[in-house]
Amino acid sequence: MSLVLLSHVCSHLQNVSKARLSATSIPLTKLHLALSLQLQSNGFIASVTRGSPAGPDREYTPTTQANVATRRLWLAMKYYDNEPVLSEMSMVSRPKQRVWVGVEELQRLARGEPAAYVDGLRPGECLFVGTDSGLFEAREAIERGVGGQLLCRVR
Repeated sequence: MSLVLLSHVCSHLQNVSKARLSATSIPLTKLHLALSLQLQSNGFIASVTRGSPAGPDREYTPTTQANVATRRLWLAMKYYDNEPVLSEMSMVSRPKQRVWVGVEELQRLARGEPAAYVDGLRPGECLFVGTDSGLFEAREAIERGVGGQLLCRVR
């Protein structure tokens, strides 16, 4: 899991929403795909589509060894009353300081209390956790009873 590439994606998406662009592309990796699908299911972005640097695919194109370096994820940004839904996106773990939490710390964070040197969640904010069984939002990880590495928070 490359936190450096994930931090680039976080700052890119924040800049895209501030610039009020309708769509953007990010490199296609398993982590980026999982994060993009979580952002879509939590209502921060409108859609996720695979594509090439030229644009989203019109029909399904499989990822092979020949084209894996050029595959991209195209994300359609979401706006409400001419304001971006995704207003702030920041990393919690850093490459030199990874933050690991258990279920108890996640419960405190979800209640809005600080835990593990991390501020609690505010209303309308999501915290994404990388676990052994995938990438989950903090509340979903609590329901499943798993802890893991805090990746990023979105507001």
